[in-house]
Amino acid sequence: MNLATRSVTVAIVLWLIVPVPVALSAGIQALKVPSDGSWPALSGAVWYPCAIAPTAIKLGPFDISATKDCPITGSKWPLIVISHGRVGTFLDHRDTAQALADAGFVVAAISHPGDNALDSGHSNELAVFVERPADIKRLIDHLLGSWSYAAAIDPDRIGLFGFSRGGYAGLVLAGANPRFGRNEGMCVGQTSTICEDVRQGKVVPLVHDRRVKALVIADPLSVFFTRTSFDEVRVPIQLWRSEHGGDRVTPESVAAVADELPVKPDFRTVPNAQHASFLPPCPDELAASAHDICTEPSDFDRAAFHKEFNGQVLEFFRQALR
Repeated sequence: MNLATRSVTVAIVLWLIVPVPVALSAGIQALKVPSDGSWPALSGAVWYPCAIAPTAIKLGPFDISATKDCPITGSKWPLIVISHGRVGTFLDHRDTAQALADAGFVVAAISHPGDNALDSGHSNELAVFVERPADIKRLIDHLLGSWSYAAAIDPDRIGLFGFSRGGYAGLVLAGANPRFGRNEGMCVGQTSTICEDVRQGKVVPLVHDRRVKALVIADPLSVFFTRTSFDEVRVPIQLWRSEHGGDRVTPESVAAVADELPVKPDFRTVPNAQHASFLPPCPDELAASAHDICTEPSDFDRAAFHKEFNGQVLEFFRQALR
């Protein structure tokens, strides 16, 4: 982990436990989902409609416009859950979360245990592909159950935003069934129970959640999907791909997902974009060292793209969850 990434992740941890000067027209609240048996606790944040005028929260290198622990305004709000990409954090799609909350959505994001910037212990194991959908189901259970503002959520209007591995998780939640056996090579040298099950040809149990009624998926990782994997996926989907791809995602692999979905998605290609273009623009402090996720071709304006992108994501969820 480079120095810039360390500073970001340390700031995230401190924010979760230390009071921070307030901010925003959307409220924001630290989120903690308790551990459950062998499943670890989940940490992240919830953005939600708030009536207090905005100020700025400085979180590591990031400026977030939100009012910390603001009382929620209104009720029967739709819910969007966010699943980040490989070794990301709950802040990876902060601009999209804020845009949705400003427009009347409750938005929750977590850092997936074992596959985030602070803890990547499962990132190269098959186990994470079973754990990610389960993490999101547990998140939804918590938000509709013991979260302090659970009564303000409309349980019949739940959507998911997923990027890269988060896109994979969203498709699984919506009913997709990956075929792990054909990619056994990812388990070489691993001794996890799931990898042993794959070698023995056992069926790996996966979590689906029919409460998720709509998906926005950006550059999904699809190495485990086959042509029949999507037979049970029937929800409306807005599917985005970058022109150049990256991190094992190719434009062709995303196009194959679009072709194989039984309900044809709202499919969009972003010219000149790369995989990391779906992350918000990097502040200067991060861009100085994290060239792999911050650098764009000279003819691509990530800030301008995100304004358009967030507007189209918002409009899709408004229509799909109305």
